[in-house]
Amino acid sequence: MVAQREHDEGPEGPVTLQAVAEARDLLRNVLRPTPAFVSEAVSFVVGRTVILKPENRQRTGSFKIRGAYNRIAGLEPGTRVVAASAGNHAQGVALAASLVGCPAVVFMPADVALPKLAATRGYGAEVVLVDGDVDDAIAAAKLADGFFVPPFDDPLVVAGQGTIGLELLDEAPGVETVVVPVGGGGLAGGIGVAMAGAADVVGVEPSGAASMALSIEAGRPVPLLAMSTIADGIAVRAPSALTLELAKRHVERLVTVSDEDISRALLLLLERVKTVVEPAGAAALAALLAGKIPGDGPVAVVLSGGNVDPILLGRLIEHGLSASGRYLVLDVVLADRPGSLANLTGELARLALNVVDVEHHRAGGRLPVNQVDVRLTLLTRDPAHSVEVVDTLRASGFSVRLVD
Repeated sequence: MVAQREHDEGPEGPVTLQAVAEARDLLRNVLRPTPAFVSEAVSFVVGRTVILKPENRQRTGSFKIRGAYNRIAGLEPGTRVVAASAGNHAQGVALAASLVGCPAVVFMPADVALPKLAATRGYGAEVVLVDGDVDDAIAAAKLADGFFVPPFDDPLVVAGQGTIGLELLDEAPGVETVVVPVGGGGLAGGIGVAMAGAADVVGVEPSGAASMALSIEAGRPVPLLAMSTIADGIAVRAPSALTLELAKRHVERLVTVSDEDISRALLLLLERVKTVVEPAGAAALAALLAGKIPGDGPVAVVLSGGNVDPILLGRLIEHGLSASGRYLVLDVVLADRPGSLANLTGELARLALNVVDVEHHRAGGRLPVNQVDVRLTLLTRDPAHSVEVVDTLRASGFSVRLVD
């Protein structure tokens, strides 16, 4: 039997640098290397050296295997492991349990994305589907027979996530700031422990699910009444007392990003870095692109995961194009006579615009009987180009109205 490791709280807090170092030794032959690298494309856009830590390339597609294995490795083989998650933690626990020789049962929401469900089963876990959301799945898991492995509320889980910080000390020496997505806070807290005194850790929350900021302000974990964000991987109703304490000790500041910020970051990673991440995985870069990370020295950005449903990815790309000012939607009023539409499309061709969609409306009471409305969706280079297109069409005599 492997002895279960525990760590008492010391001067560093509930998770120590020693615990993180022990986790790194334990994980050495388990993890896939994810060496940090300088992205010249992103550095050019931001105007400072940007180093990306691609945990989307980690086993199971996210950093979660680190904490899950560090927690489960201390159990006796054959111990029944129980967990709850809608995605990344589920896969991390499933693989870790399989490697240690423990049967795993993972509770997931009934509407979980099919790729995440298939991946969790593929790593060897039994999956129990629960009506409701992740919180309902967690409640069901805690009542089940077995050793419950929480997604963040455990010192050994946090220490495992903190191994990313030790790797960054080796892979990105001299980095000024490390930007980390924050959901439950285990990742930011663990990295903060590992990098204390070496770099500032900035946590990034979605504006529609900023539970850590609310809890820090209140001085205790405070659950959100509602959440709304595309970054479901970091949509957590409340941190735990453990991760709240770690954030207060080791996270320099917290910032929030909008869904539009996240979509723009995801699109940049696809186009310029050739990297696929999930919305939560793009949150840290979103804060940097939005100008919310002060300083001009080297900055490391943790891309925490890449488990995104292909169907959702398509919608996210469209959302990113729109948020980046690359989609321009216009209503153009034309005279209802032969040749009017041809004149409009000719002008669009002269402007070398890519037409994504055209809707031609003759019916309806909004227009006089001798006019038609044409709704155009155009692909433009950036917001400045969109303004140029509208000005040119109006100068050519077209009645143009922007559509939000």
